[in-house]
Amino acid sequence: MKNNSFIKHVKKTGLFALLSFSVLPNVNAEELFVEDIFATLKDSGQVAKFSGQTIWQGQPVMLYNSITPDAKRLVVSSPKMAKIYVFDTSTGNILAQVKVGKESKGLKISPNGKEVYVANEGEATVSVVNLDNYEVVTTIPVEDMPHNIRFSDDGKLAYVTLQGGAGLGIIDTHTRKVLKVIPTPGLIGAHNIDLSKDGKTAFIRDTSNSVGVMDLASGKIKKIISVGQGHAGIDVIPNGELVITGAIADDIITVINSKTLEVVKQIKVGFGPHGVRASKDNRWIYVVVTTDDKLVVIDTKTLEVVKSFDLASFPFWLAVNGNP
Repeated sequence: MKNNSFIKHVKKTGLFALLSFSVLPNVNAEELFVEDIFATLKDSGQVAKFSGQTIWQGQPVMLYNSITPDAKRLVVSSPKMAKIYVFDTSTGNILAQVKVGKESKGLKISPNGKEVYVANEGEATVSVVNLDNYEVVTTIPVEDMPHNIRFSDDGKLAYVTLQGGAGLGIIDTHTRKVLKVIPTPGLIGAHNIDLSKDGKTAFIRDTSNSVGVMDLASGKIKKIISVGQGHAGIDVIPNGELVITGAIADDIITVINSKTLEVVKQIKVGFGPHGVRASKDNRWIYVVVTTDDKLVVIDTKTLEVVKSFDLASFPFWLAVNGNP
């Protein structure tokens, strides 16, 4: 069957962004997005919203993003501007911008939606920003090159990857102080992180070609899993069964069984997959592919690519409501 296609041009302040997708048989576009998801477009300074296939104009170098629990606001970091930007998810309007630290990279909104923690890679700090008044509450000193953050589900702890080599930092969100730093032997620069469904295990993606599986109670690395080349995002899908990671210097994503810690499959998606996130109903895996400029959708039942959307200007990261 011949593929159908949809192409939409959006003009924003003199800059065109292109979205298109190929539709495979027996898959409706509306099925792919349980709720809206948001992809940052690093080089064009924009954000793409799916399933509406619309583009918001942001600021230079839109990088990491995170969505509030009520899905009404999206927070995006810009390392170039050393700021975070807060978007209204219904309109795409910028509600606020907050000055944080140098080279602001990964960020995460707390489970109660009241604060956002921002990893400032260029100055070894984490900024804590109040989302009611959009002010920096405090700045927490950490070890070298903090890169990204994941909260425990109860919000009491914030785990920060320390790409400079120290390992994994653990912050008490009540005292806003670092409790301890856990080394990550076998990993080259802890880059991105997600947690198992029960919160007892951390899956840490490094900057090379490995995922470290850490028992958080003991602080021990249980296993090092070989994946694709280069750094990338990592996601434990909401039901906890699968772990997915990209590979920015490769053309595959790797799917890992979270119980056996064995690689289930490596899926070709195009060159440079970085951000990965599953839908909140566990049905789809979304991947943004940086070099090939596209968003790929994978069926978790078959682990096959079902759709590919073209995106402009280095799509980097994804925010999905229901899968923080």
